Amino acid sequence: MSHHAALLRTIFHDPISANIHWREVESLLHHLGADIETLNGNRIRARLNRAEGVLHRPHHANTLDRNGVRSLRGFLAGAGMTPSQYEEKSGHSPTAKGS
Repeated sequence: MSHHAALLRTIFHDPISANIHWREVESLLHHLGADIETLNGNRIRARLNRAEGVLHRPHHANTLDRNGVRSLRGFLAGAGMTPSQYEEKSGHSPTAKGS
């Protein structure tokens, strides 16, 4: 499984992870083809597949807090980029182990 597919699975996994690095999120968004616009402060506007969301970069750390992950999940789901949708579109098959 690709790194991006694994990251998507982590983003959508419950319980919510508090160990998702912002630089990996930015890399994923660019990989998916999102348009990124820097806004005031630590905010960015991301556009992907007709979905638009304002995401917040972590303030004093390199990892997203749980609310940041929830926002990211909502944006990605609205853009049609859940783990199963990504795997279907990219041709990556899910791993054999369950979860």
